Amino acid sequence: MKMIWLLFFLTLLSPVNKNQGNDPPAGLMVEFIRKPAYVLITDSKPEFTWIVPEKAVRQTAYQIMLATSPEILERDEADLWNTNKRISSRSSEIEYSGGNLSDNTRYFWKVRIWDQNGDPSKWSDIQSFRTGILIDGGTAANVFLENKISPVLFVGTGSNRYFIDFGKDAFGTLVLEADPPRRDTIIVHLGEKLSGTYTIDRNPGGTIRYHRLLLTVEPGRRSYEVNIPRDERNTGPSAVILPDSLGVITPFRYCELENCNIEPDPARIYQKAYWYFFDDTESSFESPDSILNNVWKICKYSMKATSFAGLYIDGDRERIPYEADAYINQLGHYYSDREYSIARRTNEYFIDHPTWPTEWILQTVLLFHNDLMFTGNMESLAKYYKALQYKTLYEIARPDGLISSKNVTDEVMLNLGFSNAKERIRDIVDWPPSQKDTGWQLATPEGERDGYDMTEVNTVVNAFHYRSLVLMAEMAGYLGKPVDSLLFISRAIKVRNSINEKLFDRGKGIYLDGENSHHSSLHANMMALAFDIVPEEYKKSVVEFIKSRGMACSVYGAQFLLEGLYKAGEQDYAFSLMTATHDRSWYNMIRTGSTITMEAWDMKYKPNSDWNHAWGAVPANIIPGYMWGVRPACPGFSKAIIKPQLSTLKNSSVVVPTIRGSISAEYRKTERLKEFTISIPGNMECDFIIDSVKYLTISVNGKNAGETTGIIRLGPGKSKIIMTYEKTH
Repeated sequence: MKMIWLLFFLTLLSPVNKNQGNDPPAGLMVEFIRKPAYVLITDSKPEFTWIVPEKAVRQTAYQIMLATSPEILERDEADLWNTNKRISSRSSEIEYSGGNLSDNTRYFWKVRIWDQNGDPSKWSDIQSFRTGILIDGGTAANVFLENKISPVLFVGTGSNRYFIDFGKDAFGTLVLEADPPRRDTIIVHLGEKLSGTYTIDRNPGGTIRYHRLLLTVEPGRRSYEVNIPRDERNTGPSAVILPDSLGVITPFRYCELENCNIEPDPARIYQKAYWYFFDDTESSFESPDSILNNVWKICKYSMKATSFAGLYIDGDRERIPYEADAYINQLGHYYSDREYSIARRTNEYFIDHPTWPTEWILQTVLLFHNDLMFTGNMESLAKYYKALQYKTLYEIARPDGLISSKNVTDEVMLNLGFSNAKERIRDIVDWPPSQKDTGWQLATPEGERDGYDMTEVNTVVNAFHYRSLVLMAEMAGYLGKPVDSLLFISRAIKVRNSINEKLFDRGKGIYLDGENSHHSSLHANMMALAFDIVPEEYKKSVVEFIKSRGMACSVYGAQFLLEGLYKAGEQDYAFSLMTATHDRSWYNMIRTGSTITMEAWDMKYKPNSDWNHAWGAVPANIIPGYMWGVRPACPGFSKAIIKPQLSTLKNSSVVVPTIRGSISAEYRKTERLKEFTISIPGNMECDFIIDSVKYLTISVNGKNAGETTGIIRLGPGKSKIIMTYEKTH
């Protein structure tokens, strides 16, 4: 009898019983896909990811089971892959190493983890996925979402005339459900811009979209979809072609119905919009500044609305991927949603589909580095490592390390991925260029280049060259290639030294536009600042010059202007640019009437501009990544950094999605203290960077932190940091 009671007591203490009290992993992904049951997985060795429960703090081991049926897994068995208990803290991008997977087959998997105390969790829910045609290292595309968006405004405007506002611009088509008593033709107007109350602009200018369409209705047919004509420019050989199932779509917000002899029901008319899989709940931002809040909203929505092509594209005019657009789009998407497949597919597209601007080719390296830091997965980097080396343009470097696009050869062009060796890359700096180069009557005759002197050895080009070498050195190190890493960093040091010796005016303490130039632009200086080229003793003079130029760059250039300002601690000036209300601001886009960010600050700055360009959505990444300062410190967010620079805000909150789960933070400021409440997901470390204010005390969760400068190390869970000071800051 004593033995029976002893066995019962030991059972209560066993791991099986403890397992029932520990939360299971959540947020499962296969190949970055959150709902893989509806996606064709093409990688023959897919990667598996999950979110470690916050209460587990740190994962010390995991076990994955994969089977051909859910019933097998429910018996805690696996007929294809059972890792057993594997000692590891990795919770993202675990590569499959079981039996061979078959094409066009459905599989099922689940995972459990052991926490820092060695206690196991419950098993996760079972997730299924389906394979397509399997290849080595294939990157799966996520699903497209079809969304039926109802009108926010429906108004009769006259005899058989109606005006409809769907609230936001979206890529899609119009669907009308009706019961017509006779055959008739309705005139349908679709557009992005109004010319007056309840009237779509029939001649909106630039590439702002407007369509006049005829819709035939007849008895016996209840559902109608307008037939939008194909645009020759955005469906050409270089454009991303949409799936046939989508048909022809166009961006529009407004609809007018004319000669509509049936009284349409607002509940039976909708905008059928398309975008890549997107979860709006994954990110958020709030502050007392309504302008900043609205800027965040339009930029975040731009990430969703412009994803309809399945790759990052330039907008509706061409629907072509460009590296510079993709850089801003990629970062904004990472901060808006826990989505990584579209970015990786775009990166890989650029390997064999480069575009002509010199600096944009150099950004290919930046794109792959972002992919590494936000996902932690090196598969794509390893596969395209050789091609990426060419994308640094090291082949055309002079003995002093500086490059000129004039030095490219046929061989260099082929190495860069161009199919035609006779093509040539050209420097762009920013876009559009000066009036004399375009023939446009621009509001600023010098274009968006701030009067840049386009010399053969160009400071902006070489700043990007330097940055690409630094990041190649870092990525070579992660790939276990120390010799390559040393080679790239030595090249980077040479370039940095040459820039500071030959492209810098020491008398004025600012950068020149290029070799033998006597002109200094915003661009030469902001790029040097953003890419950590400026020596410490000249940062003040460079920053002062940058601030004297205002927003003398395009919506694209604003990315690097703001990056540089936040790196230099110029949070107040950066904040003033993001909340500005003049015509070179994000607020101007909203005031103008656009609900997706525009290609230019205003139509007068680029006459062929459009109203659906994600490269205008810079604050989507700058607000969470630099103003709030939430960034990956190590690949895959195994370690995060939070360095808030919230300027004059009295309070704010942010939620940042990561592959390991969401980081959330709240802030409030009074005359005597700053208070941060930070929540870090399980299995992540975080360095909270204290600003340069002299604080009286700093406490973390009620305990004195000791130091009042430097770094506070945070672990998973919620932490409250309170900083007190003597007077108002």
